[in-house]
Amino acid sequence: MILAHVRQLNAPAGESWRLAASLRPTPAEGAAWLDLELVRRRLAGQDPSRAHNSALFRMPISTLDAHLAGGLRVAALADLVEGFVPRDDGDPAVLAAAALAFGPPILRPLSLRDFYAFEGHVATMWARRGNPVPEAWYRLPIFYFSNTSEIRGPGDPVWAPRGSVELDYELEVCALVDTPARDLSAERAEEAIGGYLILNDWSARDLQREETTVRLGPAKGKDFASSIGPWLVTPDELEDVRLPGSTGPSLALTAEVNGAELSRGSWADAQFSFGQMLARASADATLRPGDLVGSGTVGGGCLLEIRESTIGRYLEPGDEVVLRVERLGALATPIVARPA
Repeated sequence: MILAHVRQLNAPAGESWRLAASLRPTPAEGAAWLDLELVRRRLAGQDPSRAHNSALFRMPISTLDAHLAGGLRVAALADLVEGFVPRDDGDPAVLAAAALAFGPPILRPLSLRDFYAFEGHVATMWARRGNPVPEAWYRLPIFYFSNTSEIRGPGDPVWAPRGSVELDYELEVCALVDTPARDLSAERAEEAIGGYLILNDWSARDLQREETTVRLGPAKGKDFASSIGPWLVTPDELEDVRLPGSTGPSLALTAEVNGAELSRGSWADAQFSFGQMLARASADATLRPGDLVGSGTVGGGCLLEIRESTIGRYLEPGDEVVLRVERLGALATPIVARPA
């Protein structure tokens, strides 16, 4: 399944998001989406026993956040998609993508752990300091906690925070946990993942550079914005591109600025799988439905690594950044001046 929060482009201010599922094939301009609440009502009306047999049919479908809070996993929504039979022309449950605005696939994540899983990126960062990659990095999946109050969705603007002139993108993949889990094994930890999405872990490099001299970790150089989207893609959609023993699917990640591709890498290049990352995150700690786990930046996936050989600067108002991951879509962000 491919899921998204949507609302009409011309909706009044404050209109609630609705949870929708893509109709095959993979979403593209002009593709159609299903309003899952309308489908739920229709199926429950056609067969009242569904409400008796499944909690999915006893509660309204509003957002993915509410679905997870109700104790249901992402995969449960497949019953709605698979049970849908379109009516004749004009079925109100079918929504045209061209008429929709898309929001973050999870509106209020409970936490965001961001890992550091790509050796190409890590080696470049340490080389800039004149040091080799620490030996511990090869043994321990390392992460930091980001700020979930500043989540942005597709098309939402981002600006450099106060005191910064070095705004940078970071090209990442992100996993959504959809079940309570603790002390997971690396072999089974990916069973706790409800789906994957694109993450742009924005950085203010000048603020970050000062803060890291204190050796405590990222702070104001990181917590001003994180962009996610445009959809949530369930793990079964990626199984055919994952080789046995690989750390991730063989899928390309790219970043464009103003239409020019600057970054390219592969998910399969990660040193650690999401199973290994979740095992580390869940050690003596409970993961909750709605937690996000980022992969860290793919090698060459930020301007700090490549700006001298590409655009020669950091991001400025008027730029547009588009991150793409095969099968996960494209996450576009306009860069604007910091609001007064």
